[in-house]
Amino acid sequence: MFPWSFGNKTVKELRKKQGLTASELAIIAKVNSPIIKKVDGHKIKNVPEPLKSRIEPVLKGR
Repeated sequence: MFPWSFGNKTVKELRKKQGLTASELAIIAKVNSPIIKKVDGHKIKNVPEPLKSRIEPVLKGR
């Protein structure tokens, strides 16, 4: 995957690629599950910064 195409994917696409549910991603990123479900349909580049910095490493597989 090209580095610039990561921002154009939705949170749901990226978490499904990692094999995670919304609640599992919330536990790993240490945020509430409803917050993840709220941004699930948004592109990763449109997610607000404090949340983006928490979930981006998980979604990239680091």
